[in-house]
Amino acid sequence: MKCNSLISALLFLYSLQISAQVYTEKVVGKKNEVLKDSLKIANYPYALPIWGEKVAQKGYKLPYSAGLSINYFWQDSEIVINDLEVGFNNGPLYNLDEIVRFDKSSVEAGALTIRPDIWLLPFLNIYGIFGKANTATKINAGIYIPDADNNWSEVANFSTKANFNATTFGFGMTPTVGIGGGWLALDMNMAWTDISSLDKPAFSYVFGPRLGKTFKLHDPEKNIAVWVGAFRVHINGDTNGNIPLSDIFDLTNAQTKVDNGLEKVSENQQKVDTWWAGLTPTEQKNPANVVKHNTANRALESAGNFLATLDGALSTADNSSVQYSLHKKPKDMWNFIIGSQFQYNKHIMFRVEAGFLGSRTQALGGIQYRFGL
Repeated sequence: MKCNSLISALLFLYSLQISAQVYTEKVVGKKNEVLKDSLKIANYPYALPIWGEKVAQKGYKLPYSAGLSINYFWQDSEIVINDLEVGFNNGPLYNLDEIVRFDKSSVEAGALTIRPDIWLLPFLNIYGIFGKANTATKINAGIYIPDADNNWSEVANFSTKANFNATTFGFGMTPTVGIGGGWLALDMNMAWTDISSLDKPAFSYVFGPRLGKTFKLHDPEKNIAVWVGAFRVHINGDTNGNIPLSDIFDLTNAQTKVDNGLEKVSENQQKVDTWWAGLTPTEQKNPANVVKHNTANRALESAGNFLATLDGALSTADNSSVQYSLHKKPKDMWNFIIGSQFQYNKHIMFRVEAGFLGSRTQALGGIQYRFGL
C-alpha cells in the first residue's frame, strides 16, 4: 500500500532549507584600521538593511542587501506512516493500521529552487522560496493477519515505485550573530508544496541552526566559510488524497496476490473458530482468551473486507481510484549537516552542503548573486 504523491511532497519539503551564508562582519584588528576608518566616514549608498548606514559607520562591513540563489538539492529519506485508512471508488474507508506494516519506505528527490532574499536588518535576512522537484517514491508494505495462537503472518505484500512532480512556495528568515570569531545562523522557514493528487498543499516548518567561521584569503573580497549544524523538519501530519489505482499496484500480479490473501484469511478464520469452539465455557471467559479472540476476529474481518473490496476494484482497474487518509512523519526529525561556501567576490558565491546520520542523506550545490538595494 502506498501514498506516493503525499510522500513525494514530504521529501520535497526537506529540500527547502537552503539559506545564504553571508552576514554583517565587524572589522577589527590593527591591520584593518584603514578599512574601519573608511567605513566610519563613508555614506552607505543603499536603502537596506534598515539602520545600514548607522551600523556601517560603527565599523561593520555589510554584505550587499539583496540576493538571488539557485540551488540543486538531492535527498533520500525514510518516512513513517500510521493511522492509515484506504477506500476504493469513493466507497467507505477501511482502517488498516492494525494489519498493514511498512518496511523501509523511502523517497528520493531532486529539487531545483530559486530563493530571492534581502537583509531587512543588519542581523536579519528574509527570503522567499520557489521550486520544482522530481521524486521517486519506493514503498514496501505487507498485510498481516493472526492465527489461533496469535502468530501474525504476511498474506499479501506490495512493492512499488512511482515518479511525481511537485511545486512549492514559501518564505523564511535567518537571524545571525557573531560568536567568538565565528557566526551563528538560525535559519527557519515555512513552505507549502502542491501535488495534483493531494487535496491541499502539504505544509512544513524547517529549523536549521548552523555554527561557522569564515576565513579570509589574500584577495580581500574572497573568503571561504565552513560550518556545521543540524536540520529539523516538522510536517503537517494529517493528509487526505485521491489517486488512480494503477498508480498504487502492479496490475500484472495484483489479482493473484489478492486471491492468495483471501484464501489465507479464510484458512486463519477457520483456525480461530475451531480454537474458540474447542475451549470450555470457563476458558472462553478467560480475559486473555477473550482479547486474543476479539483481536483475531477484528484483524481477519478488516483484512477480508479490504481484500474483497480491492478484488472488486481490480475488475475495473483502468477506471478505479483509491482514496486515503493518513498521518505521516519523517523517521528522524533531526540530522547532522556540514557545509562550505566560497565567496569569489561580494557579488558571487558558490555553496556545497551535505547531510547525514539518522535516516536522511542529502547533498546540495548552489550559486548566489548579490547586489545592493
